[in-house]
Amino acid sequence: MTLPERVPGRTRTVSWRARLALGLLLILAVVTVVVTNRFLTERFTSDTRNRAELRLALYGGNLMSELRRNSIVPQLLARDPKLIAALSTSDFSQSTQRLLSFVEEIGAASLMLLDRDGRAVAATERNRLGSQHRAEPYFVDALRTRDTLFTVRERESNGYSFTYSRRIDEQGDLLGVILVEVDLRKFEQDWSGISDAVLVADSAGQIVLATEPRWRGLSEERALARAPAESAIQRALQATADWTADPADAYVGGEAVMRVESRLPFRGWRIASFTTYDSVREKVNGFLALEIMGFAVLLALAFYFLSRRTALRMALFQRESAELRALNARLQREIAERERVQETLAEAEQTLAQSSKLAVLGEMSAAVSHELNQPLAAMKTYLAGARLLLQRHRPDEALSAFQRIDDLIGRMGAITRQLKSYARKGGDAFEPVDLGDALSSSLSMMEPQLKQRNVRISRALPSQPVRVMGDRVRIEQVLVNLLRNALDATHGEAEPEIDIILAAGETASLSVRDNGPGIDDLDALFEPFYTTKKPGEGVGLGLAISSGIVNDMGGRLIARHAEGGGAVFEMQLPILTDDEETQAAE
Repeated sequence: MTLPERVPGRTRTVSWRARLALGLLLILAVVTVVVTNRFLTERFTSDTRNRAELRLALYGGNLMSELRRNSIVPQLLARDPKLIAALSTSDFSQSTQRLLSFVEEIGAASLMLLDRDGRAVAATERNRLGSQHRAEPYFVDALRTRDTLFTVRERESNGYSFTYSRRIDEQGDLLGVILVEVDLRKFEQDWSGISDAVLVADSAGQIVLATEPRWRGLSEERALARAPAESAIQRALQATADWTADPADAYVGGEAVMRVESRLPFRGWRIASFTTYDSVREKVNGFLALEIMGFAVLLALAFYFLSRRTALRMALFQRESAELRALNARLQREIAERERVQETLAEAEQTLAQSSKLAVLGEMSAAVSHELNQPLAAMKTYLAGARLLLQRHRPDEALSAFQRIDDLIGRMGAITRQLKSYARKGGDAFEPVDLGDALSSSLSMMEPQLKQRNVRISRALPSQPVRVMGDRVRIEQVLVNLLRNALDATHGEAEPEIDIILAAGETASLSVRDNGPGIDDLDALFEPFYTTKKPGEGVGLGLAISSGIVNDMGGRLIARHAEGGGAVFEMQLPILTDDEETQAAE
């Protein structure tokens, strides 16, 4: 067999066309990537800005609600007959206790009663009793008017105090001044966990609230000031890092951010938030990666067709090697089948003697796998958060995440010990347990999953502790199972909600309600291995184990349909009386 002679002209023509096709494909790829990048960047940037505006409106509404709620407190306290009588008679023995009873109810940071000379005669913070405020603006201005005044005062500890003050009169005579300090610092903590950076500035442009502590007391221009890149290389790297974003509104710590501002209907205040372009870059880069992958596949196909002559030659060798591999595979299957038969015979000899032991081990394995799923998921989330914090040079917050992981590891050890105890139908001695504390611990462990799903959690807890006699770790296992089931039930809901109610009566009752699709078969719900989840998402042991735990502590776990849709799981346990608690302490 002789090969045909190569025609020089034909070879050059094919090679030229191939090079032209590859060149056009590369140009098309570059143009497509550039156009797609610009279009998607504009779209995702607009979406991010809209979400930031909605979030900022919510922040401003919450702040205004707090200010308006506290603005009427001085007017009410200025009319309190007991405070007026104390100022009139100079008997302040019960005034501090009176203010303490108010501060928990109204939710203010602190309350203080001043006499006509500006001396603190009653205060919720006892270390401020006897302090002089005669020269303070909130005292001097309150003496000049009968209206409620709002004062912003800078503290020495790099912060501001926000105070409402109002004079107290009796038949036209000045008796003193009531001060109500508003706690606005709590909003900084809430904002810092959601947005990248948020600030609130007064009418003079001075920042009074900020998620960045070093911004307080500065103007926005000074707070956002950053040093320029020191070298041309650093400037080039900065430009390369921002190539997928529109021109930045501002820079925070040298990083380009999107700025959104809103006016507050309060003394000329304004609120602004700064959101990074990280989410926009991630989404755009994801689509660009798919496009580049697609063009890479096209290039691979082009090279494949160009080298089809070599592929035909290789097909002959592959056919022969395939026959050899098939023969080798048949021999390996026969050998494996013989070994499998021998192993099956050996296992069959031990099956009868080990049947009960294998059943118990199977139950324990399934239970351990189910119970450790939540801590493992939480650890994975904390590790991802710690990695991000380390990348942002925030090691202190990363150490907090590692501490939570350490706590979860300890909890996993406690879970395995309790599951062993449960499998043996025995347990440790019971002790008084505060259901409110157990609920808080369970919500803390489920916090990453709840934040990721953006589930609205509402809790109704009594003012007094609700105590039962039981095992806290096992009670928390039940609560985690109920919360996880409620979270899974709301997976398809647009606005997932979970309501938690703790009540104390003849028994201690803790119910968990979700707005999911509900439950079809309530009778088989607590049977082992019964589940409504998809294969691979659950084995149906969570509610069976939880019911057994509650029964061991003398209570019961029930389920019912919720009004308006969803399901309700209620855990009822014997409430701990004072005599029983005293005996348990002895």
